[in-house]
Amino acid sequence: MRRREFIGLIAGAGAWPLAARAQQKPMPVIGYLHFAKPGSPLQDAFLQGLKDTGYVAGQNVAIEYRWAEGRYDRSQAMATDLVGRKVDVIAAFGPPLARAAKDATSTIPIVFEVGNDAVEAGLVASLARPGGNATGISVMFTQLTPKLLELISEIVPRVRIAGLLVNPNSPTAEPTIRNAEQAARAKDVQLVVLKASTEGEIDAAFAALVDSRADAVIISPDPFLGNQRLQLIAQAAQRRIPAIYFSGGFTDSGGLVSYGADLAAVYRRMGEYVGKILKGEKPADLPVEQPTKFDLSINLKTARALGLNVPPSLLSLADQVIE
Repeated sequence: MRRREFIGLIAGAGAWPLAARAQQKPMPVIGYLHFAKPGSPLQDAFLQGLKDTGYVAGQNVAIEYRWAEGRYDRSQAMATDLVGRKVDVIAAFGPPLARAAKDATSTIPIVFEVGNDAVEAGLVASLARPGGNATGISVMFTQLTPKLLELISEIVPRVRIAGLLVNPNSPTAEPTIRNAEQAARAKDVQLVVLKASTEGEIDAAFAALVDSRADAVIISPDPFLGNQRLQLIAQAAQRRIPAIYFSGGFTDSGGLVSYGADLAAVYRRMGEYVGKILKGEKPADLPVEQPTKFDLSINLKTARALGLNVPPSLLSLADQVIE
């Protein structure tokens, strides 16, 4: 072999991997829109769902995180920013962020987690066949309000007046109030609706609960109120008002009782949906799912501090009892 030909072959061989690298598809990017602060414990469940479909953050997929920290006014700007970065799919947690993502793009796939009716909210055409560019999980928080009233009535004897705390800025506020009013009428309970979208308004709402002689309070499902978990629990303890919440994170932190969807399972399923879309499935063909498992958690230490005796029948149904 001539020396010049040999050198040409070596140069060509060295170019092959460079050409191959140039042809490799860029790592896909997920836009992660969340209503809470960085460090949400449920984030790991989402990452596990991705892993179940073959995607590992930092290895074969990148994630752009955006945290609203409970502020609705950040939603649209964050969604628009991710669309401008041309992410491959958006995971939107909470109704305001799902709505913002939907308003920001009609082409980038969206996987959402919402507590309201996804059809009523205009996110999808139907649960079975969403159509468009969005699908996800509806955790049915607004539909569970009557169940929350029923459960707190079992723990607190003779509930005559019940408070309902909502964030007036939330798209779930009106359906939550509507369902609570229907349930209260059926149980012959007077419902006091209180509204809070700031820390100061939460304190004022609990003072109003005392003034109205409320026997118990329902904390409605909402990203902002979820972010203020410790403040809500502290107010309920200080005012000695039995409260029921929508997530087990509240009872873990000292709240009396909670009932709601298994959020870890919801987040894991969202990760799986995102992985399916990255593999080529279309949101229009993936049905909006609803949870099949709901968790009841009771904190007996808090019950004793409030002088309440939780019925054994209710304890036997609990998924978690905190001593």
